[in-house]
Amino acid sequence: MPLKTVEYGSHGAQRLDAHHTRFTLWAPDAFYVSLELRDGRSLPLIPQADGWFALEIPCPAGTRYRFNIDGELEVPDPASRAQDGGLAGWSVVVDPRDYHWRHPHWKGRPWQEAVIYEVHVGAMGGYANVARHLPRLAEMGVTAIELMPLAQCQGQRNWGYDGALLYAPHDSYGSPQALKQLIDDAHGLGLMVMLDVVYNHFGPEGNYLSRYASPFFRKDSHTPWGAAIDYQRPPVRDFFIDNALMWLLEYRFDGLRLDAVHAIDDPAFLHQLAHQVRRHTAPDRHVWLTLENEFNQAGLLEKSFDAQWNDDGHNTLHVLLTGETDAYYAEFADNPTQKLARCLSQGFVFQGEDNRHGVARGEPSGHLPPSAFVLFLQNHDQIGNRAAGERLHHLCAPQALRAATALLLLSPMIPLFFMGDESAAPEPFLFFTDYTGELADAVREGRRKEFAEFSTFASPDAHSTVADPNAPETFARSRPDFRVPERGPRREMLTLYQHLLALRQQQIVPRLEGSQALGSKVLAEGAVTASWRLGDASVLHITVNLSGQSVPFVAPLAQPVLFQTPPDMTLDVQQHQRLVPYSALVSLVPPPTLSPLMESAHE
Repeated sequence: MPLKTVEYGSHGAQRLDAHHTRFTLWAPDAFYVSLELRDGRSLPLIPQADGWFALEIPCPAGTRYRFNIDGELEVPDPASRAQDGGLAGWSVVVDPRDYHWRHPHWKGRPWQEAVIYEVHVGAMGGYANVARHLPRLAEMGVTAIELMPLAQCQGQRNWGYDGALLYAPHDSYGSPQALKQLIDDAHGLGLMVMLDVVYNHFGPEGNYLSRYASPFFRKDSHTPWGAAIDYQRPPVRDFFIDNALMWLLEYRFDGLRLDAVHAIDDPAFLHQLAHQVRRHTAPDRHVWLTLENEFNQAGLLEKSFDAQWNDDGHNTLHVLLTGETDAYYAEFADNPTQKLARCLSQGFVFQGEDNRHGVARGEPSGHLPPSAFVLFLQNHDQIGNRAAGERLHHLCAPQALRAATALLLLSPMIPLFFMGDESAAPEPFLFFTDYTGELADAVREGRRKEFAEFSTFASPDAHSTVADPNAPETFARSRPDFRVPERGPRREMLTLYQHLLALRQQQIVPRLEGSQALGSKVLAEGAVTASWRLGDASVLHITVNLSGQSVPFVAPLAQPVLFQTPPDMTLDVQQHQRLVPYSALVSLVPPPTLSPLMESAHE
């Protein structure tokens, strides 16, 4: 007799009550599937309709198990909730109610309050060590931490984008209970916790779906990581939607960031995932869905998703700050100042224009609110995908970085920064994995080929200087030291972050709901001024000069200065001012006063 189905949680080992567990596997290519228990028992699963196999047995939490396919291949549960011994170990039956929440009434925070701090859990020493940093982050003004992907992958060290078992938090970081405690601790301090999830591919090792569930993948479409996933099939679609619901409902994450949805390229699936998340989460709970999307699809942000990581903004600022125009930065080499002005007033830079490959990219985005865009000066990708993993403070003038940081932390867009940015951590963040044999060789060589478009690594000899991703010292070098000296550049950077975040919390955040861009204009090469009408009708002006040249500028009358760098930049009695090199001027005009500058401002 077929087993009853449930609306949520159909994949994997589902606890039915204190004594019974149902094991479910979608294996349409398999003739026979058995449940292999570590106590030596082998139990056949019962075939169901549409390629499903299932079995309900007396089975406590903590039971170790695997599936056997056709008597030939033992595999982990693709929906394993935990692994004992990594990918090659045993899947573990987990009771989702095994943690007593100390802050069960936490509802999250409004999106406009988000100040996001991205972290790699492994590089910070695991869940418990991340938790030790939470008080200082909350005190500094961070309101959300975003964890790089946690799904179980091969080895002890990995960025997380090679996940093979998407439901199982990586066992080298701590137990599922330790992850829940981290989230609970964060909520107790008023911090949201977001998770980066990868639904566009599986890692190169430890995933066996193609052996017993080949319809999981399409034969007519490929991604950079292999065959594309077939999201139109209900078992496949539900696999990812159920995973999203697990993180949000069982672990109580406050939001998800979907990695590289341009590799999913299925808006219908993405809209359905977002719909199911809204449907299953309480209406009074703040749950936020964000995207990484090279396609710049504004339509996804109109209906289903709250924000997108704005790579356009980063790339434009990087070119202006560093002068680098290699590889993907080449798209932003022409008229970068105009591109920055467009980013500040309309969000995306590319809104249908051809990219460097001659392909139209993006959709009009000027109608979206500033909060639909997550702005950053660097993140794990933009640091780690450099051959030497240098951080931005190694690449540009410190005064320029101060001005750009003011723009980042005081604009109405949602700011994000990477662990260590706040104190100019000297350590690099390198790409690291923990593979062996042929796969290690392939990853190592592939990494070197990635830098072929960068002029500094054009020669074969230069390739030998690229850090070996699999070497333990590559990971060790990527762990930031958060101890900040009492004096010096690191202390000055930390003081700047603390000051700007205090200003944001006190003066900007209470006014953000209902904000809209008023316009922007180019003052000179490297210098832009932009304004936004905030929700209470006050007007925020930000003017930055990221060039090494002074720029003529007429400041609006009666413009209260909220922040300026350098701090000794002054106005004369006629309000005439030259913006000195590497400067920022931020003002907030209370309602109903409007600045004459922005009445005539245009892009």
